[in-house]
Amino acid sequence: MRLHLPGAILFGSLMMLVPPLMAQTTKAVDVIVQAVTSQPLESRIEALGTLRANESIRLTSNVTKTVTNINFDDGQRVKKGQVLVEMTNAEERALLDEARFNMEEARKQMERVRSLVETRAASQSLLDQRMREYESAHARYLAIDARLQDLHLDAPFSGVVGLRNISVGALVSPGDLITTINDDSRMKLDFTVPAIYLRSLQVDLPIMAKSRALGDKVFEGKIYSIDNQIDPVTRAITVRALLPNDDRELKQGMLMSINLYANKREALVISEAALVPLGSDNFVFVVQPQGETFTVERRQVTIGQRLRGFVEILNGLDADEKVVTHGLQKIRAGTLINITAEETGEESLSELIDSTKS
Repeated sequence: MRLHLPGAILFGSLMMLVPPLMAQTTKAVDVIVQAVTSQPLESRIEALGTLRANESIRLTSNVTKTVTNINFDDGQRVKKGQVLVEMTNAEERALLDEARFNMEEARKQMERVRSLVETRAASQSLLDQRMREYESAHARYLAIDARLQDLHLDAPFSGVVGLRNISVGALVSPGDLITTINDDSRMKLDFTVPAIYLRSLQVDLPIMAKSRALGDKVFEGKIYSIDNQIDPVTRAITVRALLPNDDRELKQGMLMSINLYANKREALVISEAALVPLGSDNFVFVVQPQGETFTVERRQVTIGQRLRGFVEILNGLDADEKVVTHGLQKIRAGTLINITAEETGEESLSELIDSTKS
C-alpha cells in the first residue's frame, strides 16, 4: 500500500488541534449581566414657539375725522370701555338732537291717534300711518347715534396700549393705525409638534417654557387647544398653550423654548450597553439557565425612547429576564457563560470589575 506522507502529516496535525479547540468552546466566558426592569417613563417633547397676547387689536378709525382728544399715554394700562380717542362730532350731535325731537313728536302723534281710534273718532289706517312715521323716526335716531358712537374709540377689553401714532388735530382716515392694545393678563404660546406625537397630545397637558430674554426663568402653563389639521409640508401640527402672566413679564412676539411631557407609562428598560445593533435591527443576548450553568440566546428587540445610558424596550423581553451588558465581543448564541457580576445601574463599570476580583 502506498502512503502519501504530506497528507498524513496534515491529518495528524489537525487531530492534535482538536482537543484544544473543544476545550476552548466548552470554557465559560466571563460576562456582566443586568436584569430587565420596569420603571415609569414619559415622552419628552421639545419645541420652539412665539408668544401672543390673549387678545390683541390694532386701534383704527371707521371714519375720516379730526382728532380732538387723546385720553391715553404710551404703555398705559386701560380698562374695558374706557374712551381712548375723541373726534369732531358737533354736526352729529346736532343731527342727533333733531332726530330725537322728530322721534318724540312722532310718538306723540301716534299716541293721540291711538286714543281717537279707541273712541272710533279716527280710522285704523291713520293709526297705522302714524306708527310707521314713529318707527321711521326712531330708526333715524338710532342711525345717527351709531354714527356718533364711531366718533369716540373705546377700549374693547382691559389691557396695555402700545405707542401712540397720532396727535390732537390730526386727520385720521379708516385704516390709519392709532395704537395697539394687548390683553397680557395671560399669553398664548403657539408652537408646532411633529405629527408622530399626535396621540400623546391632549388639552390641559402641562408644559414648561422659558426664554433667554428673561434669564431662562421657567413659566408653567397648559395646552389650551390643538389645531384641526397637519401641515402637509412639515408634517407637524400647531398647538396652543396658555401661560399666566401675573407679573406682566411676558411680551408678545417673544421666542420661547418649550418642554412638555406626555404619554406617562410603565416601561421595560435595559442598559444601552446590552444592545447589539445590526443594520436597522437591534439584538440582545438573553441569559438562559442550563441546569447549573448558563448559556445565552440571541434575541431581536424593538426599542422605544432612549434615555441617558438606558433604552426602552417595546417588544422582545420580559421583566426580570437578564441580558449581557459586558463581554458581548466574546459570545454568540449558545455560548456557555460565567456571570461574574450583575449591575443595577447605580454602580460604575470600574466598581463592577473590582467586585469580580474580590
